[in-house]
Amino acid sequence: MCVLKNRRNLSSTLDDRPATLTRSRLRSDRFELRVDGIAQSVVSMADPTRLVYPYTRHIARALDAAAPAGASLFTVHLGAGALTMARYVAATRTGSPQLAVEFEPELYASMLEALPLPAGSDVRVIFGDARAVADAPLVAGPAAPASTAAVAADVAEDRGSRADVRTAVPAEWAEAQFTIVDLWDAAVIHRRVASQEFFARVAERSAAAGVVVVNLLDGHPFEYARRQAATLGSVWSHVAVVLDADPFDADGPLGNVLIFASNEPLAIAADPSLLGLPLPHVLSGAQLDSWIGAARIMTDGDSTDSPDPNDPRWG
Repeated sequence: MCVLKNRRNLSSTLDDRPATLTRSRLRSDRFELRVDGIAQSVVSMADPTRLVYPYTRHIARALDAAAPAGASLFTVHLGAGALTMARYVAATRTGSPQLAVEFEPELYASMLEALPLPAGSDVRVIFGDARAVADAPLVAGPAAPASTAAVAADVAEDRGSRADVRTAVPAEWAEAQFTIVDLWDAAVIHRRVASQEFFARVAERSAAAGVVVVNLLDGHPFEYARRQAATLGSVWSHVAVVLDADPFDADGPLGNVLIFASNEPLAIAADPSLLGLPLPHVLSGAQLDSWIGAARIMTDGDSTDSPDPNDPRWG
């Protein structure tokens, strides 16, 4: 049962960046999470498969193609938000184990208190910086770090155990079959989670045929997105870029760009129609190589933050 009535301020350790959860005026079952005024997630509590943003629908179609319908799929979410995609997986692949990596325990717990996960959902969380978690040893140590289980337990206890916060440790992030990288700090993706070294750690924690998708914002001439595609291509054998704006339109707007990567051929590259209508632009193979051009691979010493969406060049 959802306890949110109209609008709620969520607890957050980032005091200068307020987080709010707002019920839609047109659809009473729909809620939007904003951080520092930036929309992060939209959730339909009545039907988690009803996805508002086109990019989330593209990810959902790729999830559908990643394994037979209804089959279990170990899915990792780097950046939890309101768990929009985790709720989708729980609804379409009942009982699938899922893991989220989230920086803010208080925000996560207060979000779950307002928007509980459906009964039977198997979603655990690691609290911490995604780069630090990715860099942690794959072999479990003698005890969970204080930044994960201990912090989450304190948060749940402070809330009277009303939020169903199920914690995990970094070593449990292993053999991921599908990984969604959605690491936004309000409107920015930090360079330390955009480098070749970071994605190499993500690859180490993925299954042999695992799929990874990175969500970012960019617009023509797509300098950041092309560098990210080159970077993922230096780690995985197969890469595809999916976006709704025309990648060759010099007057095109800023928009979501999805970069999929795997060491096995990507289903959506072989058959873009899997993404449904209206069909987005899909770049792969020689066309993607041409689009990437001479874009440089991002490393820890040569990466950049994502573009500022408020830059006047976006119109």
